[in-house]
Amino acid sequence: MKFLRDKNQLVIASLFIFGLTGLCFVIFPEGSFQIIHTTSVWVRSLFGQLYLVLGLCICLYLLVIAFSPLGKKKLGSGKPEYSTLSWLAMMYSTGMGAGIILRAVHEPVFMMQQPGIEILRPEQIHGFEMTFYHWGFTAWAFYGLFALFIAYLLFIKNENIQLSHLLPKLSNPVVTKCIDLLVILTTVFGVVSAVALGIRQVEGGINFVVGSRLGIILSLSLCVLIFSLALFSSIKGLRKGIRHLSNINISLTLVLLAYVIFNTDVGLIFSNFYESILALIQDFIPLSLAIGNFDFREEFLSDWTYYYWAFWLAWAPFTGIFIARISKGKSIRELILGVLIVPSLGSFLWFTSFGTAAVELINSELVSSFAFNDVFSATFVLLEQFPFGFYAVILAILLLVGFLITSVDSAIYVLSMFSDLTKINPSSYHKWIWGILLFLVTLGFLMIGKFSGASDVLEAVQKLLIVSSLALALLSIPFIIGFTLSLIRHHNSKQD
Repeated sequence: MKFLRDKNQLVIASLFIFGLTGLCFVIFPEGSFQIIHTTSVWVRSLFGQLYLVLGLCICLYLLVIAFSPLGKKKLGSGKPEYSTLSWLAMMYSTGMGAGIILRAVHEPVFMMQQPGIEILRPEQIHGFEMTFYHWGFTAWAFYGLFALFIAYLLFIKNENIQLSHLLPKLSNPVVTKCIDLLVILTTVFGVVSAVALGIRQVEGGINFVVGSRLGIILSLSLCVLIFSLALFSSIKGLRKGIRHLSNINISLTLVLLAYVIFNTDVGLIFSNFYESILALIQDFIPLSLAIGNFDFREEFLSDWTYYYWAFWLAWAPFTGIFIARISKGKSIRELILGVLIVPSLGSFLWFTSFGTAAVELINSELVSSFAFNDVFSATFVLLEQFPFGFYAVILAILLLVGFLITSVDSAIYVLSMFSDLTKINPSSYHKWIWGILLFLVTLGFLMIGKFSGASDVLEAVQKLLIVSSLALALLSIPFIIGFTLSLIRHHNSKQD
């Protein structure tokens, strides 16, 4: 009971809420889904446009900070703890991970076949441009913003990672604890949503290989396996566990990417890559505001852009804390530009390669135009068409599991930092608590997808994240103001 005596009410409240939520998901999946569905409709109707405006403003804000004199400020003393390659590998494995396999084929093809607007560019370029938009600069801007907040608190202000410290004029302890509780709530729901989706795709891959559907026992087994390995990796720590696993993930990702590229028209891949990036840069402002030629229907925005922005927001505190933790010794400018540019370009090449390969297969009539409609099997269908495709499918499944383990172990590490507030390196005791709790909520979320009114776990994820990330979207504005004022004061005091 030492934990309950020594730690603050914030952690106790988190444990209670998530324990109760997980049990409700498991015991009452249909009722839980209906509550989430009703609330998500209300949030989308009132605050949908807020997500779009916020995403664009954060991108522009980070660029201003990076290229201003404030960007020269170093995050902590000494040399960076990790090499640039390890830093980028850990960042990318935690920030995107399993999602790039889930959407690698399905999203580019979907955007080509069902653009949602009257398109002015070739179908392929539009499809890649939209996919780049959802997975590129804005996504990483959300991550970069919170990474900047946390790095500033940890390495410049020497505070702990509670984001309420960005609002020093809030003297009411109840309000500050509520703010920090909302951050934790959003973080956990974002993590378990991504893990539930990832487990569902691993399940789809295994079913694809064996040629039959294995039910809830497979989902439970995968959940136990992933959380057990993630907890072990997290307990080993950043250097011995998470860093090595992240490097393995990136190596396998590059192998799979090279396999697809060399089985496709390489010239066409890089032509699409270049043209789509150029189109994204040209259209970025109207695309970000859904105006002009990009005035999408509300249904499209809800299913795609609102959902993605809510997803990135939900992951932003968790990913931001992790990126901040591994960025000690870098400058603010290095952090921002590293987060915004390198991972985005990596994702663009990934989606271009898989998407171009899928279009070539459709155009050559080796597969039907509907072959990639199922988001959970689309990537496996593509890989199976190539030489040694069976082994490529196995590699993709292993890579999915590796990314999920990395995401979960990073989440356990970060949430343990929330509860073990006096330490950058949290104790194993806290990791055990968060590992078990995340497992319970994730298992409950899988139950919602299988036994509720949701047509699939993806639908449940979309609705929950739009709801759970709203508070963080609203809090982002005062966080930005408080951080900017504090950074300027700190900069001016050093100048004096």
